[in-house]
This record gives sequence, structure tokens and C-alpha cells, in this order.
Amino acid sequence: MRTVEQLDSLRATLDGWQGRRGRVGLVPTMGNLHAGHLRLIRVLRDHCDRTVVSIFVNPTQFGPGEDFQSYPRTLDADLEALERESCDLVWLPDVETMYPLAESFRIQPPDRLTQKLCGLDRPGHFNGVASVVLRLFNQVSPDVAIFGEKDFQQLLIIRQMVKDLALPIEIQALPTVRESDGLAMSSRNQYLTAAERAIAPLLHQTLIELAEKLSAEHSWEDSRQLAWDQLEEAGFQPQYLEWLSAESLGPPQPGRPQRLLVAARLGKARLIDNVGLV
Repeated sequence: MRTVEQLDSLRATLDGWQGRRGRVGLVPTMGNLHAGHLRLIRVLRDHCDRTVVSIFVNPTQFGPGEDFQSYPRTLDADLEALERESCDLVWLPDVETMYPLAESFRIQPPDRLTQKLCGLDRPGHFNGVASVVLRLFNQVSPDVAIFGEKDFQQLLIIRQMVKDLALPIEIQALPTVRESDGLAMSSRNQYLTAAERAIAPLLHQTLIELAEKLSAEHSWEDSRQLAWDQLEEAGFQPQYLEWLSAESLGPPQPGRPQRLLVAARLGKARLIDNVGLV
């Protein structure tokens, strides 16, 4: 496994692969790798010949008062895990490499994808996400990149960016990787206390129950309010609970893929989750 920190070294390594390069896959991460990240790598290996993992805690996707400074950084453990997964190359840029200019270019995703869900609670977040992912795509030039469905809004925004900018990159999606009790794996789960961790799986359970009610043609408004109240009674602070198109994040369309999406705070952790409907 090769680890590089400078852009010229990255490009020299990628160029050096030449005819042995094959299809290159990219797994963008902010480090603090867990089993969900490692599953991304394993799935991606089925679609490419070379695997690149980037580790970069991106400051432009954190808003004021968010956890950029305290976001868990575990580089040594991450590199050991990637070595075990037979990763070919780890890209470790610093902030100056990623944003070399004092006033950097930023990507502005369409409002219809950002002015809802996490975009309302985290203004500017998806500008930062799109900007850093586009930079990574330009730096690595992957043939395929993979993202988890847990961050479903992010996934749709990246897919739209790739399509709109005609980037020659295939975007793969991995279903949310969960703990045995249903909690979606996330680096921020470690913010949960033991008592909060015992409560946290209720978020996914609530979505499953809500999906079942919609399938049985229960009232959306009544079912949503009941689910919201249940989360609050359990100790969550819900931020949103929505039923949207899985293709556009617009109103759900009969016979087309749909998604239930939720975000809620539990102690110091902000948890998100979603489940699919048809």
C-alpha cells in the first residue's frame, strides 16, 4: 500500500501505473474508519483493479459551531485497517493542497437538492461536500467512486454533479451498513453515551414502522406526527422526518422509488437515517 501526501506524488504514482492501471476506484472518506467504510472498499474492489482511499477532514462542509476541531482523527488505526484491506493507495492531502487559494472556487448545487433536509439544518454543507468531492475527482481521476446510502441527500447531489458536469465517473451506491441492532454505522456514533447508544436504534425502528404504515395506506400526516412524538419521548430532538422521491427529493410519485429520511440529535450526536419505499 502506497501513502502519498503531495499532489505531484499522487499524480506520479497514478501515471506510474500506466498499462497496469486498469480501472481505478475511489473511496472518499474523512477518516475514523469503521466497518461501513471497509465494506465500501470491499464492494468497490469488484468494480475496479486499483483502489484509492482518500482521508481528508474537509473544513468547508462544517458550519459554525459544528465539530470540525473535535471530529475524530485516527490516522494510524485507519492506515492499519486499509493495509489489511489491500488498498493500493491512500491519498492524504492537507488543507493547503486541497484549497491552495485564499478565496477558493466552490460548487453550488441546485436549491431543489439542498434547500431541504440536512441542507436546512446545515447551510452551506453541501456546497463544501460538492466542492471537495469534485477536487478529489480531479486529483485522482477515478473510473468509479462509491458512496454509502446513509448520506442519501449527498449521494443524489454527487450523482447530479457527475451528470451535469459530464464527468466520466461511475457512481456506485452501497446500502447503509448497520450495527446488529439496526443503528446506521457512523463516525459520530462514538459521541453517544452508553445510555444514548441503547436508545439510538429506535431511529431506524421508527422509520421501518412508518414505512409499514404507509404501505398499509395509513395517513402520512398522522403517522408522521406519531413517529415524531415517539422520537421526542425517547429523548431525541428530531430535525426532520420526510417522505420524498428517491430520484429527485421532490414529492413522492406513485410507482417510483421513494425514501423516508430522518435526522435527529441525541445528546452530542446528530444521527441521520433513511429507508427505501416503492
